[in-house]
Amino acid sequence: MRRRELAVAGVLAVLLLVLALRAPSFFQGQPLRSLLTREAPVLVMACGMTVVILTRQIDISVGSQFSVCSVAAGLLAAHGWPIGAVIPFAVFLGFFLGAVNGALVAGLGLPSIVVTLATMVTLRQGLNLVQQGEFVNLPDRVQWFGLEQTPGQWSVLAIALAVLAGSAFALHSFAAGRHFYAVGSDAEAARLAGIRPRRVTFAAFAGMGALCGLAAVMNIVQSPQVQPLAGAGLELKAIAAVVVGGVAISGGRGSVWGGAIGLLLLACIPSALTHLRIEAYWEKAIQGGIILLACATEIARPRAKKSPPAKAAAA
Repeated sequence: MRRRELAVAGVLAVLLLVLALRAPSFFQGQPLRSLLTREAPVLVMACGMTVVILTRQIDISVGSQFSVCSVAAGLLAAHGWPIGAVIPFAVFLGFFLGAVNGALVAGLGLPSIVVTLATMVTLRQGLNLVQQGEFVNLPDRVQWFGLEQTPGQWSVLAIALAVLAGSAFALHSFAAGRHFYAVGSDAEAARLAGIRPRRVTFAAFAGMGALCGLAAVMNIVQSPQVQPLAGAGLELKAIAAVVVGGVAISGGRGSVWGGAIGLLLLACIPSALTHLRIEAYWEKAIQGGIILLACATEIARPRAKKSPPAKAAAA
């Protein structure tokens, strides 16, 4: 998997080199910082999605969780709650929504794709029914955590980097973090080793929800209004970043650093096309091709491992 991460990093480096030669304006301070700030909430969600996929599960409801937490946080801020109280509330709300998914998947043994599809639709339609498409106007003190734009952007980036580094450290340095790898590799073997797969799976979904709540706050501080469907499509973006970054969709292999590299690659493509004066309709085609290539590499990996014994038997 380190080879996969290095390969994706290599593609990103080539893209940045082309931009440095052909469109150096891409590296101007404010536009580049704005790009990274916009993607910071997705990076936080990608950390949670990495853990979910490591356990051989999937969560496609994260976009709806993000939207619900965004609107709830925006309404509380609009009613006078300080941002210091809004943040823990949004994280707790996200934790609760993720815990519902975890209880249904781990507790009842239901397929995660079915459970999260159902909760995605339920949350999205419920939010539409309550808000009727109405935006939530935020007070000025909420934007950029009450700071100026530049320090506010750095604050958002610092939170995202802290979550990234903390997630990486926890997964590789604590026994509880390594349990996610063990369950994703072989749940039955993990159970025989004394690990409780259901608890691990529940923790993955609950943690994913909590990070959705944090990402929602990181998003609403960047705008004077909250869109009811701000999270539409974020589930695909988070999953794509993780898969492109080398996290095995079959579970048990990968890292949050790979997901971060994958997100950077996918995030740079739209701006790169604009700076290189390439038609925008190529964006989805290029992103889709990268995702398909990553999936094909994952499928080919076990076959490559089996090839030498097969040749030896034939000989």
